Amino acid sequence: MSRLWLVGFCFFALAALACGQQAGTMQAETHPKLTWKQCSGAGSCTAQNGEIVLDSNWRWLRKDDGGYSNCYTGNTWDAEACPDDASCAKNCALEGADYSGTYGITSSGDSLTLKLVTGSNVGSRTYLMKDEETYQVFNLLNKEFTFDVDVSKLPCGTNGALYFVEMPADGDKGKGNNNAGAKYGTGYCDAQCPHDLKFIAGEANVEGWEPSEGDKNSGSGKYGSCCNEMDIWEANSMGAAYTPHTCKKEGLYRCTGTECGDGDERYSGVCDKDGCDYSHYRLGATDYFGPGKTVDTNSKMTVVTQFVGNPLTEIRRFYIQNGKQIDNSVVSVPGVSNYSSITGNFCEEYKQVFGDQNSFDADGGLSEMSASLGRGHVLVMSLWVDFAAHMLWLDSSYPTDGDPSKPGIKRGECATSSGVPADVISQNADAQVVFSNIRFGDIGSTTST
Repeated sequence: MSRLWLVGFCFFALAALACGQQAGTMQAETHPKLTWKQCSGAGSCTAQNGEIVLDSNWRWLRKDDGGYSNCYTGNTWDAEACPDDASCAKNCALEGADYSGTYGITSSGDSLTLKLVTGSNVGSRTYLMKDEETYQVFNLLNKEFTFDVDVSKLPCGTNGALYFVEMPADGDKGKGNNNAGAKYGTGYCDAQCPHDLKFIAGEANVEGWEPSEGDKNSGSGKYGSCCNEMDIWEANSMGAAYTPHTCKKEGLYRCTGTECGDGDERYSGVCDKDGCDYSHYRLGATDYFGPGKTVDTNSKMTVVTQFVGNPLTEIRRFYIQNGKQIDNSVVSVPGVSNYSSITGNFCEEYKQVFGDQNSFDADGGLSEMSASLGRGHVLVMSLWVDFAAHMLWLDSSYPTDGDPSKPGIKRGECATSSGVPADVISQNADAQVVFSNIRFGDIGSTTST
């Protein structure tokens, strides 16, 4: 997911939950059902019976010895069960999830609701399944992806995200010691090469694990999990962006050292962490998206994204709200042409004016994004808070020591003091995002019904 200048990427659950590689037997895994539509031609859409699965990083991880002892508690591994990466994957089991009771994840028909706070749990990351054992894979080239979303209960500092990543359809089941697979939400990767994943490519991430100072239930290991990423939707009620991120590797790649692009080596890694972001507010359309604005975040909206060409040449966006189509915002930044979509020229031009390093083009640009989308992506839907940068890159001024009058610094109207996870959690326990009416098909086919 797009986090400009963000050092790392994490989704954090504040419950004592974790992830693993063996399939547990203590609690059954029952996926919530979610229907969506496959469309072709004008108005010809067929309902698909999908399922939702919770990412493995949120799950109870216990010793696979018939008892109830944890392999991971708080942000620390059990030394006996996890002396090394390979042994840990053999010794620990992922358990089934209580989706609504523990995680605040509910579905009804074609609607999925993700709650921010449920008991001691915060946030979640979910994937759309083709069947009980396999993620649904989409090829977006020359296609259109449409969904409805309600962000009215998402304040500053939250992110209700819908995006695609080039993760394996089987969750890397059978690789290393991964016997759980997609059924238990394994195999995640993205362009931030996250180190907080406790298992990557069938092995644990125990080596070099450092507990987080800010989050009592998270940490980071030696390895990161990298892959191409297409952020269709990163948003709360105050800001929104859509962003392609490219990588120099195909599929899930377990990185280490410089290739992860951590810290000062951000632009030396295998993935473009900045991406080519189309952020309405950052690009000068300050009255376009938000409460009472052109796209009014007080009400549900339809989000339409079109992937033009094979190979890909353009990524278009428009909205539908209250029965009316709202064309995408137009760039209004001195020195940048009046673009209204993502193209190669748009990325090159705005990054030069903003003074951003163009790692997107350096890592392959739309050409590499096209190749990745052609190989197929998995749909991710999530809700999270940001311990690293407080989501200021989405809805405020970032970096905070930058001049807000400088092009590209101001991304929304949230205060630079906003987004502190402890504050967001305590003050907005009722925050939630609702995704519904997902449609996918030929360009022009998903909005005619």
